[in-house]
Amino acid sequence: MAIALRRLYQQRLSHDLFATPGEVVAWLGAVQAQDYLGAKWSLGLRMKNATDDSIERAFSDGSILRTHIMRPTWHFVTPADIRWMQELTAARVNAVSATTYRQLELDGALFSRSNAAIAKALQGGQQLTRTELGLALAEAGIFAEGLRLALLVSRAELDALVCSGPRRGKQFTYALLDERAPQARSLVRDEALAELTRRYFTGHGPATVRDFAWWSGLTVADIKAGLEMAATDLIYEVIDGQTYWFSASMPPVAEPSQAACLLPTYDEFLIGYASFDARRKGGRDASENVMLNSTILIGGRVAGSWRRTFKKGAVVIEIAPFARLNTAEEEAVSAAAQRYGEFVGMPVICMILKPSAHRV
Repeated sequence: MAIALRRLYQQRLSHDLFATPGEVVAWLGAVQAQDYLGAKWSLGLRMKNATDDSIERAFSDGSILRTHIMRPTWHFVTPADIRWMQELTAARVNAVSATTYRQLELDGALFSRSNAAIAKALQGGQQLTRTELGLALAEAGIFAEGLRLALLVSRAELDALVCSGPRRGKQFTYALLDERAPQARSLVRDEALAELTRRYFTGHGPATVRDFAWWSGLTVADIKAGLEMAATDLIYEVIDGQTYWFSASMPPVAEPSQAACLLPTYDEFLIGYASFDARRKGGRDASENVMLNSTILIGGRVAGSWRRTFKKGAVVIEIAPFARLNTAEEEAVSAAAQRYGEFVGMPVICMILKPSAHRV
């Protein structure tokens, strides 16, 4: 529990909330964002007076960007960080994807052609959907449908050619990275490795080398080198035979908190650690992975799951605890539900289910 409380503290889920989405993303390094609506709530949980609309505006104006990076999956990153992070991690992603590339007859020569076609279609501030980029590729004589199209576009992301543009209605668009983030920095590899190491263990610590390897896709050898270069900013502690790294400025013991958080699917508090104990006993099947659910935290402890349903004039939030909640816990969870209502700008109907009534 001490580790969970310290992570809660360092991830800014319990204190010192940020003012802007960009501050949250920069602090954590990157924020998984394949579930776009949930990822916006992940940022909102770590901000003061956040609303879904304010985060959407930050995404639209390019204060935060969304791209395939690291494992790889969609992540929010900042304009200042996107280029050096891609340059550091893309080679590992391409190595992992090599078999799929071969199966789909995608090689370096074809990627050069597809990148050129994509760049031509997007130049001059154009922002196109993936389907529209597929049409541009087809006009260039490149077959691009289904998984093949997805990989051609994601390769353009990994090559730091494109990133997210603003949404067009509910559709996502792509834009040239040079035009969308002209301030994007490049770093020499050692500087980038030290910076990502520092950023991860500061924003996610206490965490292990294995946790960082899972989160970043980097090799253990790279991470050990990064720890050496970031040694003045990080310290470690051995707990139950496991070495945990964290910021040298982190308080040694986090204050206990009974505050509740309604975490979305893939929140960094869960997805950011390979060693997270994603199993529980009782209630639903004990093999269920809490990373794949919207999760309730109470005082840093996983206490159940939740789901929301938008109805006319209100958002209904169903709370499915693993065990019966006491009065203080019910009040904390109800307050967390009200906070979500404020985020989406709707009144809340909060329903706390009996433990035997759990539903996915």
